[in-house]
Amino acid sequence: MKQALALAKLALGQVSPNPAVGAVIIKEGEVVGQGYTQPPGSWHAEVMALKQAGEKAGGGAMYVSLEPCCHFGRTPPCTKAIIAAGISEVHMAMIDPNPLVAGRGEEELSREGIRTHIGEHEEEAKTINEAYIKFITTGIPFVTAKFVISLDGKIATRIGDSRWISGIEARKYVHDLRYAADAIMAGANTVLTDDPYLTSRYGGVGGTVRKRPLRIIVDGGGRTPTTAHVFTESGKSLLVVSRPVSAEKRAALTQTGTEILELPAGEGQVDLARLLKRLGECQVASVLVEGGGILLGSLFDAGLVDKVVVFVAPIVIGGDKAKMAVGGRGVERVIDAAKLERVSVEKFGDDLMVTGYVKKR
Repeated sequence: MKQALALAKLALGQVSPNPAVGAVIIKEGEVVGQGYTQPPGSWHAEVMALKQAGEKAGGGAMYVSLEPCCHFGRTPPCTKAIIAAGISEVHMAMIDPNPLVAGRGEEELSREGIRTHIGEHEEEAKTINEAYIKFITTGIPFVTAKFVISLDGKIATRIGDSRWISGIEARKYVHDLRYAADAIMAGANTVLTDDPYLTSRYGGVGGTVRKRPLRIIVDGGGRTPTTAHVFTESGKSLLVVSRPVSAEKRAALTQTGTEILELPAGEGQVDLARLLKRLGECQVASVLVEGGGILLGSLFDAGLVDKVVVFVAPIVIGGDKAKMAVGGRGVERVIDAAKLERVSVEKFGDDLMVTGYVKKR
């Protein structure tokens, strides 16, 4: 099962809104087939493993990180392929929360005389597919708030300088986070100040490769210039505004392939809950929010953040006018603060990465 989970991780960033799944087939103590989910429309992990195993699959045991599907989608049901191949037992890390499956896959296998086992390394399997689980059960994307701070909680100096608070190892890992996300979201001030690309770079075959998730700019007033990197970089961009933009600006953005979404304002700002609902309708299952403080504050105030990833650098910036990571209204009492659970700490060079999940009230 550990090998199946490792394979599942290889599918992250490639298969959304489908789950990232890994499968391994064992026969007489040896691995005879393995695979992981291919991009939407192609084969699932179980079928990839069965194809590799061929005739050796008969009588073997399959270990899969998620319950096999039992319905027709873009591909036939995996349960049918498992039964036809003569697999004798199937170990599933977790039941698929998709209402179309939700235990029916396991039931079908059991009816055909296949021994089934559920729950091995279940928590790790759920973590790998945390975005899929929320999306498939609610229709709303999984939201991760990521920011980088100094020891005294600053994200920039009083003049707005923020390069570079974190070290190179932490910055490399951020590209892994971006790679796994369907969309990267930032506020207008972040774009105006830093002019980021909001792309993912990772070491691929032959050099550096860029993944281009959907880039979302939340800009109630439509201040972001058409020359910003988020619009000129290849790939899809979405400008979210709360008031109409000029015909000239709309035409210029349309030429870059940028879509403009106008949403009603809530308290003078873009209605973020409505934005997330719209993104879910467009099959965006996960959003990585990279700032700034106004956007992050609004998301926390509205209770829309699922996960927090914070890099803490061993520096002190100081200054009462230096920028803080999270703005918004905040809370009046500490007891009402957003609390994290399942907290973990990792080290990247001299920086610490603190990860946790927002405890829902």
